[in-house]
Amino acid sequence: MPVSSESRRLPRLRFNLWSAGALIIALAVAAPIFTVLGLAFTDTSDIWTHLYKTVLGLYLERTITLMFGVGIGTLVIGTGTAWLVTMCRFPGSRIFEWALLLPLAVPAYVLAFVVTDQLEYAGTVQSTLRDMFGWTRPQDYWFPEIRSMGGAIVVMTLVLYPYVYLLARSAFLEQSVCVLEVSRTLGKTAWGSFTRIALPLARPAIVVGVTLVLMEVINDFGTVDYFAVQTFTAGIFDVWLNMNSVGGAAQLSSVLLLVVLVLIVTERMARRDRKFHHTSNKYSELPSYRLRGYKATLSFFACALPVLLGFIFPASVLSHYALSFYEETLSADYFSYVINSLTLSASAALLAVVIGLFLAYAVRLSEGPWIKIAARIASIGYAVPGAILAVGVLWPTGALDQSLSWIGGNFGIAVGGVMIGTIVPIVYGYLVRFLALAYGTSEASLGKITPNMDGAARTLGSNPSQTLKRVHFPLMRGSLMTAAILVFVDCMKELPLTIILRPFNFDTLATFVYQYASDELLEESALGALTIVGAGIIPVILLSVTIAKSRPGKL
Repeated sequence: MPVSSESRRLPRLRFNLWSAGALIIALAVAAPIFTVLGLAFTDTSDIWTHLYKTVLGLYLERTITLMFGVGIGTLVIGTGTAWLVTMCRFPGSRIFEWALLLPLAVPAYVLAFVVTDQLEYAGTVQSTLRDMFGWTRPQDYWFPEIRSMGGAIVVMTLVLYPYVYLLARSAFLEQSVCVLEVSRTLGKTAWGSFTRIALPLARPAIVVGVTLVLMEVINDFGTVDYFAVQTFTAGIFDVWLNMNSVGGAAQLSSVLLLVVLVLIVTERMARRDRKFHHTSNKYSELPSYRLRGYKATLSFFACALPVLLGFIFPASVLSHYALSFYEETLSADYFSYVINSLTLSASAALLAVVIGLFLAYAVRLSEGPWIKIAARIASIGYAVPGAILAVGVLWPTGALDQSLSWIGGNFGIAVGGVMIGTIVPIVYGYLVRFLALAYGTSEASLGKITPNMDGAARTLGSNPSQTLKRVHFPLMRGSLMTAAILVFVDCMKELPLTIILRPFNFDTLATFVYQYASDELLEESALGALTIVGAGIIPVILLSVTIAKSRPGKL
């Protein structure tokens, strides 16, 4: 029978607790982004013209250069080391499988502070070289400039390559042995099998990893500000805080949003029509290429250098400073910074897990596409840099604060400062930015639970809420804890959003470390930086265990 136009229409949205809640969450997450776009059209007193004639081109050039350099560096290191530890055997390869993830625990701005402290003219390295060779002036020798574009690229590459590494390694572990063995029987060497077979099959995962890296590059403020690299993020801070122009900052943010949109579209296009399926459910151990001689030595150093420079080096320096200057750090109100960080991060993690679980369950219960669209909207915050979110968060929270004051005034109740000047905007900003982590983890965990269990619970008289509480939540407890840890650690490290939204006289470990290190007081802030690094090791361990078990058929 012919299909009528009525049947081709999208199904109507059925309003209930779950669908209404999902739509409200999507609107709340999208509000800061729409606010930025709206503020971009406000009167900026010709500041946009001034930016266009002076620094806009420089911001664009520096941002693209930084993204290109870090993207190439993380692609080479992440993909190369992932292939080596997955397919080759050499001294230390088993240790490097998890050790290569350790730099992920180090914020880029922390490594920038340590590298500058040790490699600048008055640092340990150059002082040692001058003592060894008798140099007395800077003109006597050449040493690369640390606080420069090249220094920023190296620092960011060392701490961001694990994004590419973990996705590339997971892709290599999931590949079929048969395909690799066939390539060898056709005369391909190990290198030929990698470049012609394994690398193309892993391309979608690698592209996702590089895209995540580029988004982190755009979001970074501490490193580029300390190294005096004028990117769009640094420009947003400058226009807002120094030029006192929210509209100008919103216009710069809109340009940066366009860059993020291009990245997302590029990533989607790179994966389009590129799907690879296994033709057999039989899995065996991947072939291991035993490396000997100079090949084993080169492979060892290729894996050891990123770990040494990205984790061991900064952790050692910070540990030394923390033990030597812990009294100065404690006297600088260190414990209040720890409490502030824990309060903000724990609150955001709890809210993100609860809301993410609610959203994922609403998608599971929905029959039409509307709730799925709302869930996608609620996940876009992770792709938006913290500086942009900060611009967008202030307006809705300020408007709500004014509304509460007006309502309280009409009823004779003194209500004011509920939002602005409190930690509420920071928690809101954290929630918008990192909700995608909690939602993605909850959705993946729910996807592993067969719908038959929902049907069985409903036949026994349980409504959707009771089914979630009694059936799904106990099964998802481990995944929800993982999501909470990931959100918690990301909130502990978040810097640009925290700097802008924090109340007066309110510091976290991230802002404390940034302020002290920027004032050349890295020794006093070392304990705070080490605390952030220590917190970041927890998800690294979880990721390492997850990757090790990711190969199908492997327990």
